[in-house]
Amino acid sequence: MKRIKVAAGVLNQTPLDWDGNRDRIVEAIVQARERGASILCLPELCVTGYGCEDMFHSPGVVETALETLGEILPHTKGIVVSLGVPAYRSGGIFNFACLAADGALLGMVGKRNLAGDGIHYEPRWFKPWPEGIATTLPFQGQDVPIGDLIFDVGGIRIGFEVCEDAWVGQRPGARLAARGVDVILNPSASHFAFDKYHIRRRFVLEGSRAFQTAYVYANLVGNESGRAIFDGDAMIASAGRLVANGLRFSYRDAGIVDAIVDIDENRLGRSRSSSFRPALGPEAGVVVRADFKYPTKVEPSQEHAAAPWEASVDRKEVEFTRAVSLALFDYARKSRSKGFVVSLSGGADSAACATLSSLSIAYALDELGEAETRRKLAYWKDLQAAKPGERAADDSHTEIGPRLGAWGPIVLQTVYQATRNSSDVTRNAAKATAEAIGADHLEFDVDAAVENYRSTVEKAIDRKLTWEQDDVTLQNIQARVRAPGVWMLANLRSALLLATSNRSEAAVGYTTMDGDCAGGLSPIAGIDKAFLRRWLRWLEVNGPPDYAPIGALRLINVQQPTAELRPLERNQTDEGDLMPYDLLDRIERLAIRDKLMPVEAYQRLLEEYPQYTADDLLLWTERFFRRWRQNQWKRERYAPSFHVDDENLDPKTWCRFPILSGGYERELRELREWKRANVSSGR
Repeated sequence: MKRIKVAAGVLNQTPLDWDGNRDRIVEAIVQARERGASILCLPELCVTGYGCEDMFHSPGVVETALETLGEILPHTKGIVVSLGVPAYRSGGIFNFACLAADGALLGMVGKRNLAGDGIHYEPRWFKPWPEGIATTLPFQGQDVPIGDLIFDVGGIRIGFEVCEDAWVGQRPGARLAARGVDVILNPSASHFAFDKYHIRRRFVLEGSRAFQTAYVYANLVGNESGRAIFDGDAMIASAGRLVANGLRFSYRDAGIVDAIVDIDENRLGRSRSSSFRPALGPEAGVVVRADFKYPTKVEPSQEHAAAPWEASVDRKEVEFTRAVSLALFDYARKSRSKGFVVSLSGGADSAACATLSSLSIAYALDELGEAETRRKLAYWKDLQAAKPGERAADDSHTEIGPRLGAWGPIVLQTVYQATRNSSDVTRNAAKATAEAIGADHLEFDVDAAVENYRSTVEKAIDRKLTWEQDDVTLQNIQARVRAPGVWMLANLRSALLLATSNRSEAAVGYTTMDGDCAGGLSPIAGIDKAFLRRWLRWLEVNGPPDYAPIGALRLINVQQPTAELRPLERNQTDEGDLMPYDLLDRIERLAIRDKLMPVEAYQRLLEEYPQYTADDLLLWTERFFRRWRQNQWKRERYAPSFHVDDENLDPKTWCRFPILSGGYERELRELREWKRANVSSGR
């Protein structure tokens, strides 16, 4: 039997951070070598970072990437390593997976299938490498093979499927298997989305089964460049069996998952398969051969198991908690922000942002320990001098506030900003939530500032402003008056101000520009309100992973969501202003994700929501489409948000819509005509 140890490396990289990216790559190589791995797969474009955007067009960036690659090569002595860089050839820029061994660059394989949908814009920067074409590229005084290559390294054949290559129908892996490839490496930069892990797992397993190879999949981890979150998925499969699976959402700079694979077992499987058709004619592409000595004795691999919550019925809640907490941690440290500031209203959205902020540091302490967390946040002097709390003896009893200890008030500043329309219910909910998660909590009374603006305008226009005539104006000034004070707190701390608007509000513009959406980052703008409310109830009852339930959230969860911008006697609620949130989210999916016209969406709602009258469904459908069209300019102005599913409304990465449009006038007219002809008012 020919058994070798292979490894998948997980890296937390940053675009254009040349020295940092290089050092983390070297750290991963050192870890893999210490574990006795012979072949190491690192993520896609790991030298430059995946999210360089239009800087990939810079000749200087491409040149520096190759220079940095040269700096890494000496560290590959005694090991085979895949590395990712962009490079020019014949006037085009290509995304290359490079294979190095024993300090030398053996060759570079061009990515065949470019990701050009969703948040990905690879065709904007790169050209797809054509099948069967191989040539050379000058590198450090020699011509290096590039293109459609396979590698014969010490008698073991290695090939590449680069990220998107494995997601398409005609996978390169079938052709690689026909050419006798033993190990397929998949260097990836695959962004996080709910349940996407299971899709990746299927194609890794199916690739290893159908191609009868060892399959090594490596992904990025963390918030690499601002919006996309990477979960650090790492998998190794052989002959259709998953033999190693890494822990997702790690806070470490570099991590390794390793496993022993039996090359002869896979070769025997191919020979026994009646469907296997080896390529016997002249080989398309080029086989690059290199000497390499694999260890004769292979040490056992470490145990790698997925976290228990991967199979949990609450997996979406846990994924959301882990993903956004890690993204906040990376966003803060990479922007050198000293913690977070949240205008805590006593409602669901701001409570979600505040809780995730505290968890972002608590999880770092849990995984990295105090010393390593301090090192990663070395720029943050106030944190260095303080002492975090300890975990409870029973992890299930650990509370967030006590875990953070003296770090809590440094990490998170919250502030409740009251007007005459604020209630004791929300005031008490904000205070209790802040105490539970360890925040430094303040209260401002901004009513005098509201009244000052109101009286100033009334004098200028020579009339009184009334709720009957000026409802939206009087609501908005309260939200806007709250922004300057909370911005001051963020400036005083050099902290990151979090905007608290969610995706449901973004869809219909139910937010005040320069008010509640003020901030440098909008962490929950990619998630709908119905899920956020469910998630907060889960935190109250179950608690976040490895922490005690947050009982204080009950004060928020028992409320009907409200902006509290009208006088209290008017009993304002969000759903009264808009529509039931579950229905709003359903219309959004039908209209924006599924691209249905208003009448088509309405027809679906009639089938799915018999509890509502046809007239109400008509009103809400029209309201959604009109407000969606009117408020694209607001979505364009949102602070950066995190991508957590494939229903994002971010116009900069996912969902493009014109700022000016016809406004569905004809479509809404056709909707009313269809309703009159087909549906009675009472159903």
